[in-house]
Amino acid sequence: MNIHKIANHLNALADNSETGLVFDCQPISGEVDVLQISVIDREELPIFVSVTDDQIICITYLWGTEEVKPGSIHNMHESMLEMNIPMPLSSFSKIGDKYVLFGALSINSTFDDIEHELAVLSNNVLEIIDDMSEYLV
Repeated sequence: MNIHKIANHLNALADNSETGLVFDCQPISGEVDVLQISVIDREELPIFVSVTDDQIICITYLWGTEEVKPGSIHNMHESMLEMNIPMPLSSFSKIGDKYVLFGALSINSTFDDIEHELAVLSNNVLEIIDDMSEYLV
């Protein structure tokens, strides 16, 4: 499994995806190749996918630390921790000064599994942004 096979599969789905979402995939070359996946109508919240020898990682950037209301960071972190377990297929993390939501899959996942993870992650992002809006400027 590699990002090019994932991109080809998702781009070929068009309107025929199992999840009802339409994906637009753009490979980004670098030290680690990354696939930027935009969900049509959610382009401002792309999912970045990388494939290692052990897993497939899917990450969406949520907001930066500068976007958190002063004095709200502790309460926001508490809310994030409480949401981590009941939120399907996704977990919170922080990369530098950016909060992210991520999911990981086995390298042996099927294309259907990957599509499902991407859909759930994208849906979770929309819910998280709504739920966390009280902590953001």
